[in-house]
Amino acid sequence: MPPETATFTDLATATYCPRQLYYDRREGGRAPPPEATDRIDLAFRYPELRRMDDAALAAEPIDRPPAAYRAALERLAERPDWAALADPSRTRVLLDGKDARGVAHKLLRPAGPGDASRDGSAGAGEDGDRDSDGGNNGATEDDPPVPVIVSPGKPPESGVWEPQSVRAVAAMHALSWVEERRVRRALVEYPAHAVVRDVHLSVRRSGTYRRALRTVRELAGPPPRHSGSAKCESCRHREHCGVKTRSLRSLVGL
Repeated sequence: MPPETATFTDLATATYCPRQLYYDRREGGRAPPPEATDRIDLAFRYPELRRMDDAALAAEPIDRPPAAYRAALERLAERPDWAALADPSRTRVLLDGKDARGVAHKLLRPAGPGDASRDGSAGAGEDGDRDSDGGNNGATEDDPPVPVIVSPGKPPESGVWEPQSVRAVAAMHALSWVEERRVRRALVEYPAHAVVRDVHLSVRRSGTYRRALRTVRELAGPPPRHSGSAKCESCRHREHCGVKTRSLRSLVGL
């Protein structure tokens, strides 16, 4: 029998903490909280947000002061793919791939050579790959669509967090299956900060994705407990997971 198709959410959760995925499944899944949905919705309102004054922006679920947020939006508007980000060709698209299925929040038409451009900055993400904040990276109009994953959270200093990297790779592979051609680039948006990061397919990222896929498929019982970490403190399953967390006082011997 062929292996069960994993979801993008399962893969991201397994990357973050396999034990969390086990308890999510046992409890029948979990809908995203309303505040997360409100933050994701910001990614579909960029032109409107650029026109807002400080008082209106302050009432939105953003994580920057209004002036700083508006400045970040202006930097986004310098990207060659800004028009596609602000008005994507398709939104909330279910991608049903060979190994995984899930929703790409946007599918962008590639930015052609006639679009505006600027130099992009690059930095090493948490998983060690280098990602650009600069736009189309030489894309042409004949390239496949670019899948976009929207995160309600805060971006790292550079690159993307590993669970979001895995989700982006899953979207690339699923879209490749649907399009019947290779997709090697995705975007991760952090709209509460007006930040967009490019994610490129790499050997390292593909390996991390395959390990997450194997974890999801083999998760028959609770994974072994591990010592508590910062992620355990905010976990919704902390009370019944069985992982012992320690306070700062105990960690420093007070």
